[in-house]
Amino acid sequence: MREKKTHIYMDSQERTLLLHSLVELKNQLIQQGRYWDCVDELIFKVVNAPIKKVKIEHV
Repeated sequence: MREKKTHIYMDSQERTLLLHSLVELKNQLIQQGRYWDCVDELIFKVVNAPIKKVKIEHV
């Protein structure tokens, strides 16, 4: 069975905020001596995610 994929659409400001939050979480986990590799994988996925332009229509 395949894993379910989830797509998130966000603007550049939200993407930057997400990256800063993930790096801060990673630093906290390192200070606590806990496992942080999964957060590192998420950072890698966000940085390498394709950027897709979407036209938004206001109703």
